[in-house]
Amino acid sequence: MRLKNASVILWVVITAVAPTIAAEPATPALLVENIVPVDPVLGALSRQDVRIEHGRITAMGELPSDPDANTIDGSNRWLIPGLWDMHVHVTYDEALLDSMAKAFVDHGITRVRDTGGPVQALQQIATRWNAPTGDAPYLYYAGPLLDGNPVVYDGSVGPEVGVDVGTAAAARVAGLVAAGISFIKIYEMVSPEQFHALVQAARAHDLPIAAHIPLRMNVEVAATAVDSLEHLRNLELGCSNDRDQLLRERRKEMDQHEALAGMALRSRIHGQQRDQAIANEDASLCDTLIARLRDTIQVPTLRLNAMTQHPPFAEADWERALGFLPGHVARAWREAPRQMDPVTYRAHGAWSLAMIARLHRAGVPIGAGTDTPIGWAVPGHSLHRELELLVTAGLSPRVALAAATTVPASFFGMDATLGRLQPDYEADALILTANPLEDIRNTRRITHVIRQGRLLRKPLTDARP
Repeated sequence: MRLKNASVILWVVITAVAPTIAAEPATPALLVENIVPVDPVLGALSRQDVRIEHGRITAMGELPSDPDANTIDGSNRWLIPGLWDMHVHVTYDEALLDSMAKAFVDHGITRVRDTGGPVQALQQIATRWNAPTGDAPYLYYAGPLLDGNPVVYDGSVGPEVGVDVGTAAAARVAGLVAAGISFIKIYEMVSPEQFHALVQAARAHDLPIAAHIPLRMNVEVAATAVDSLEHLRNLELGCSNDRDQLLRERRKEMDQHEALAGMALRSRIHGQQRDQAIANEDASLCDTLIARLRDTIQVPTLRLNAMTQHPPFAEADWERALGFLPGHVARAWREAPRQMDPVTYRAHGAWSLAMIARLHRAGVPIGAGTDTPIGWAVPGHSLHRELELLVTAGLSPRVALAAATTVPASFFGMDATLGRLQPDYEADALILTANPLEDIRNTRRITHVIRQGRLLRKPLTDARP
């Protein structure tokens, strides 16, 4: 959101369109006739034709037929931009790697932002997924979680995807830039000194910054220094009327952690402070904090935060969603109801749902992300569930659609070229059989998926329960 200088926009645009340029000679023109474009900014437009060439929308309106173009009849159809998932971990579960790309594309996800994983593995996956002929979403990745001591994801619980940046923040970021990252992700155990060093290093390389609010830091200082915050995590600590005391307690706990692993220490602090902070919220203090966040995208991952209120396995399409997973994974995920804690996250889930409307009223941008595959998130399917929950929490269908199109594009400074249905915009698009502005669940009713002007496939339509 803060990256407005021309060099940043030029760098990101060149990075995004390079596969399109390489694909131009082999990509025929695509003409979608008599369709209703649904733009996340302007809403539903008049029924018209849309022409796509060289990976971009080249014309819209009443257009002449073209016998050389690949023509699609859009009668009784709606066209929306391709969807993003702003928060995924592609490498988190190796059992899903072979099926993940197809599952994303079948659900209309044309771009994903990977918010933490081994950089070498992600580099190799991006080479495949981002190829001009790749049948996968375009992948943007941060590499490892840039953490402090003790590291949360140190491999003792879950995959080893975090690193202690120590005193080498600038060198760490420079190395990741050489490995092709698109942004960095700052995690919860960094010190204030490490945090500011990482921010400085990222800005020096014109990189956007995603983050969790570090537990050692003043919430307002950290939250307003980055470009996106994930899960609304630790934001409640800045809304509490005893926030200063809570900060002192956290710092003391972390300074005396001894040999406690990072995951256990973080979980203990959350368990001690999260519900207390929510119960002691100062509404006026919280409104003041929210007002400071107008330049910081919030990616709430409601499907994860509010799982107690809206468990995925209670949905009518849960069994169908499991069909996108390898058989042994689907069998294991059917045990989800027995594994979920119905109490621990209840207050935070309710608070997260209530926070969406407050953020939107204050003009804070909201992005759609799922934390796939964590918390039984089926790739692609979970993004549509996230959109539904954003609407349930108070967003209009159009604003929810923007959360998965224009908002993620803005994180990378690409909102002037990506995420909308306008001439000269990149041609990521989905054809639907129903209007998503009437019912956000209609984003599931996909007949065609287009990525950078190329028709990827025709998935089964009407995935809605």
